[in-house]
Amino acid sequence: MLPDIGVFGPYTYLVTEVVWGTVALVLLWRADALRLAGRTIVVLYPVAYVWDWYTLEVGVFAIRLRTGVDLLGIPIEEHVFIVVVPALVLGIHETLRRRDAS
Repeated sequence: MLPDIGVFGPYTYLVTEVVWGTVALVLLWRADALRLAGRTIVVLYPVAYVWDWYTLEVGVFAIRLRTGVDLLGIPIEEHVFIVVVPALVLGIHETLRRRDAS
């Protein structure tokens, strides 16, 4: 059984993004890959933003436990998500790559 993190109410999604974003940041910092991740995220962000905006607009998914604050047509949590996902992927990738190179 999974823990009910809905106790954070409208901040639930944001809290999970902050937690996973912290994990990503630590991994990137330890792998000395913050700059690489930043550059990659800047390039990916516009594509991810349009994709996210479109899928929300046409009703592919809905986000229930969110703050309700929108920025440029999508929830603020989705902006954070667009940064956290590639950061976490790159953090894991760079951590494994550097470990294998040792």
